[in-house]
Amino acid sequence: MVGMRERKKQRTRRALIEAALRLFAEKGYEETTLAEIAAEADVSTRTFFSYFASKEDVVFFDSNTRMERLLDRVTTRKSDEPLPALLLGIVRESVSQATEDEGLPLRDAPLRMHLIMNVPALQARALHLLFDSQLRLARALHDAYPDQLDAVEAAAAVGALTGAAKLAVMASIERGDPMERAMEAAVRAAEVALRGLDRLGDT
Repeated sequence: MVGMRERKKQRTRRALIEAALRLFAEKGYEETTLAEIAAEADVSTRTFFSYFASKEDVVFFDSNTRMERLLDRVTTRKSDEPLPALLLGIVRESVSQATEDEGLPLRDAPLRMHLIMNVPALQARALHLLFDSQLRLARALHDAYPDQLDAVEAAAAVGALTGAAKLAVMASIERGDPMERAMEAAVRAAEVALRGLDRLGDT
């Protein structure tokens, strides 16, 4: 059970995230200061630094948590779970994280994506996180199926699924779909990619 102190910390953290995104939308990312974010959330700048090291960290506030959950999905798989089922499960877990728990409300997801696509510093951070997360996931997948996948095949599977899902989400949003449809598009794209990987892991 979460105690009162922890609930207060969660509320403060969420307030900072929502204040930052609101100001980024109104003023622009570069034009918004840390002091303004703190004031908008009704806390001190010092308190801001208790939760985040920078504005970039606010935008990518859930990256580590998401990655750990995906890795856990791989390491805690059932011993007889087929590889395609696990791969699709990873995508579904990623989509679920975008709509549940500490994830942003779906209405805010396009804003965050817009920021990442248009702010150079955020583009660079997103690319670094993407490569790092894909490599970590590929290693975990290789460890989970050492007799079926070598390191290159595991990397290819992760890259194919991740690329298909992410690009499908972007295409769906670009044509004006609501985020619910964009999340569905990610799963459909992963299923398409899986059909191209259906021989992967055959012994």
